[in-house]
Amino acid sequence: MTEHAFDLECIDVSRQFGSVRAVDNVSLSIPRGSFFSILGPSGCGKTTLMRMIAGFEKPDHGDIRIKGKSVLKAAPNKRNVKMVFQHLALFPMMNVHDNIAYGLRCAGVPAAEITRKVQDVLERVALPDVAKRDIQQLSGGQKQRIAIARCMVLDPDVLLLDEPLGALDLKLREAMKIELKLLQHQFNTTFVYITHDQSEALVMSDQVAVMNQGRFEQVGTPQMLYQQPETAFVAGFVGDSNLWHGTVESLTEQGAMLRTAAGQSIQARLSGKTAGRVGDRVSIYTRPEFLTVEPQTGSADVADVAGTLNSLEGRVDSVLFNGANSRLLVRTAEEALVEADVTLTGGSDDIRPGENVRLQWSMQQTVCFPESATQAG
Repeated sequence: MTEHAFDLECIDVSRQFGSVRAVDNVSLSIPRGSFFSILGPSGCGKTTLMRMIAGFEKPDHGDIRIKGKSVLKAAPNKRNVKMVFQHLALFPMMNVHDNIAYGLRCAGVPAAEITRKVQDVLERVALPDVAKRDIQQLSGGQKQRIAIARCMVLDPDVLLLDEPLGALDLKLREAMKIELKLLQHQFNTTFVYITHDQSEALVMSDQVAVMNQGRFEQVGTPQMLYQQPETAFVAGFVGDSNLWHGTVESLTEQGAMLRTAAGQSIQARLSGKTAGRVGDRVSIYTRPEFLTVEPQTGSADVADVAGTLNSLEGRVDSVLFNGANSRLLVRTAEEALVEADVTLTGGSDDIRPGENVRLQWSMQQTVCFPESATQAG
């Protein structure tokens, strides 16, 4: 029998609570051994979707398949799906070994095989010597790995993770992003990760679905979502962006000439999903790292041979120092604040508050969407 290409499929899945359509005709296909994230703000429907996959909620419409087989009629304990929650629900009265062994004991696995499986999974999560420790003796990161080990010892087809890093402090959360990706690679099991934190989704995932108001706005690689957003919501929610509102003044083969509400001309590229007409109101996005910043001396401007550079002048209002990843807040003549990323070395060339600067960026790094499109808050 040929192994099915997708570990998990949702086909036109919907769930309604009263008048609220929490999940609205969502479809996804997750290849074997993938790290797939569902990213969206609170209340967008991502946890409801995960609960349907796990079997804790029933969809009103659609189908859910694990390895090609529908599981709609299967109870949660009959689906080969395991779940890790934000609050890890480890048993405090049991040591590490007994926590991991619990599911195996419930399944009637012989004691010798349990011991072997528990030790094997502890090796794979890089905690080979903690079997006899109490749960309270573990650090936050170690508890995360034990919670995953407790699931993975049961050899699930899919592991669901519902914001598991939310209770950790910032430094540990950053470290655990890398840990989780390495663990997923170690087990080669499909991970489905629910989060509202874009950095978690972008760093760890093979594919990300951006969810908003019960629907998927866009599904793609982190690079695609970041560099080629297809909707205003994705452009505003994934990564940081400068945002202007304006109208389309003219259209060319290269893109569109836009006029902001403050009278500034900005050029933007157009795609099939963003094409508009002259006079349309649009939202305009470009990312802070796409802007080059030069002192306003008149001699350091970037040459605009093709006539495709956007340019703004302003005064540095604030410097948000973060070493090589510092950010300037530049106030333009229209009193708008524009964000631009710079590297600050501590040298005499560093740009400082109060300096007059020129910002330039390419039209190819500027996107626009019809104003009626749903935007990130």
